[in-house]
Amino acid sequence: MKTSLQIAAEAPLAPIAEVAERLGIPERYVEPHGRYKAKLDLDFLEEYADRPLGKYILVTAITPTPLGEGKTTTTIGLGMALNRIGRRGAIAIRQSSLGPVFGIKGGAAGGGYSQVIPLEGSILHLNGDIHAVTQAHNQIAALTDNSWYHGNPLGIDPERIAIRRVTDVNDRFLRQVTVGLGGKLNGIPRNTGFDISVSSELMAILAMTDGRTAREALRDLRRRIGRMVVAFSQTGTPITADDVRAAGTATVLMREALKPNLMQTIENTPALIHAGPFANIAQGNSSILADQIGLRTAEYVITEAGFGADIGGEKFFDIKCRASGLWPAAAVVVATVRALKSHTGKYKIVAGKPLPAELLAENPDDVYAGGANLRKHIANVRGFGVPVVVALNAYPEDFPSEVEAVASVAAEAGAETMAVSRVFAQGGAGGEELARAVVAAAERPGPREPQLLYPLDMPIVEKIRTLATRIYGAAEIALSPLAAEQIAAFEASGFGRLPICMAKTHLSLSHDPALKGAPTGFTFPIRECRASVGAGFIYPIAGDTVTMPGLGSDPAAYHVDIDDDGNTVGLF
Repeated sequence: MKTSLQIAAEAPLAPIAEVAERLGIPERYVEPHGRYKAKLDLDFLEEYADRPLGKYILVTAITPTPLGEGKTTTTIGLGMALNRIGRRGAIAIRQSSLGPVFGIKGGAAGGGYSQVIPLEGSILHLNGDIHAVTQAHNQIAALTDNSWYHGNPLGIDPERIAIRRVTDVNDRFLRQVTVGLGGKLNGIPRNTGFDISVSSELMAILAMTDGRTAREALRDLRRRIGRMVVAFSQTGTPITADDVRAAGTATVLMREALKPNLMQTIENTPALIHAGPFANIAQGNSSILADQIGLRTAEYVITEAGFGADIGGEKFFDIKCRASGLWPAAAVVVATVRALKSHTGKYKIVAGKPLPAELLAENPDDVYAGGANLRKHIANVRGFGVPVVVALNAYPEDFPSEVEAVASVAAEAGAETMAVSRVFAQGGAGGEELARAVVAAAERPGPREPQLLYPLDMPIVEKIRTLATRIYGAAEIALSPLAAEQIAAFEASGFGRLPICMAKTHLSLSHDPALKGAPTGFTFPIRECRASVGAGFIYPIAGDTVTMPGLGSDPAAYHVDIDDDGNTVGLF
């Protein structure tokens, strides 16, 4: 089979104005960035505010494995398949971070015959949004240190400067650094570090900003940036981006990034790509603004939440939907036979290495046993009151007995149905079974009242405990002294009513990547706790989770180059 990059290069592209026309977006609201990309003017929302909303569909997944479950591929393929069965569909996904693109995870733009094109345009520098976030974030960080350096009029405690620098590179050497070396002219020494740009609070803010008009959205962006807590004073008072006089500049730098990006799938289905917060660190969902545009123009909007339903899916409900007031008509949980086998804990799988032969042998019993992970994710999503369709992202090597095992797990766990998806190899045609199942679930009569996990007036510790015990399967939580101190300070500062955005491993329902399947009875440790007040959540960090990824021994960056004809090679 051809590589994804070769398939993308051969796909017929429609001019971006034609893609917008498919959604009914007038040309006056389309701001082209070349022939095949555009920004969308947010004033569109005001003119079309009274349009009825389409159906909102969430795509999430089982706990990820190094194999990759094809969640984005399924999201894109489902959007294309809906159009093939006569439903006007659009997709809304996150922007790719260059860290994973040149690391090992990939660009999260789909693959095979189910991807966003042009591929390079979708994953490399898409209209400069991440660069704007990086610049604005580091400007706030510089102005925070500048206030401390020039007489410290705000009484900043240098040990409690909360904002770190960011860069969109996987670089473990920047996790912990000392700045301000070299004498007084170069600053004042202090220990700090870097996070990856997509974990910046500004990226989370970009995804959470809302408004009925461009002006309302811009004002919301400005308010949220101004509320960012960048440090604490020596008396424990929160110091904000407004206090260090950094919010205005940051808003100006992010003004264009606030506009959602429009691209297309390999079958010319409209694709709204906007914001890219990581799910194991931040909220892991694309922007509310992109969803608002999609829901006013399409019958079905398919949006994806990062990693498993315990991370991006839970945050979709408890953070994003709580803020936007939108609620999905159905959810899709993506699984593969291979991934479910791996959740038995029997197989050692290493990214980039050949799969164990025994993993590829027929073994429906292992599929059924590893299905404990799928059962838990279905239960978690159904706990929010949303009907679930399981999408089996099929491989040619899957045995009928193993497919039947997945169907049995789905039925026993209360899913509406299981549908086999072959969109990677067949494009939209391979997703028609899934599309029909999603339509049936979304249009099933019955109430769709939001059922959130916890009320906002619950104390922070109890919200963390509720999340850990009900979603992850923990028996109890354990707070480090630092985390307990930070939580007490946040509640004293009036931040106690914010929802929880847990930073934890994506490789297990628990905090420990080695715990496969659906572990129970463990203690869930909270190492530290941060407050993303502008984005609107409390940000506990569990176990050994890091906010700056590193590169492996054979990163994707080694294989990317330009051939003699000027074509990019090795990207996918």
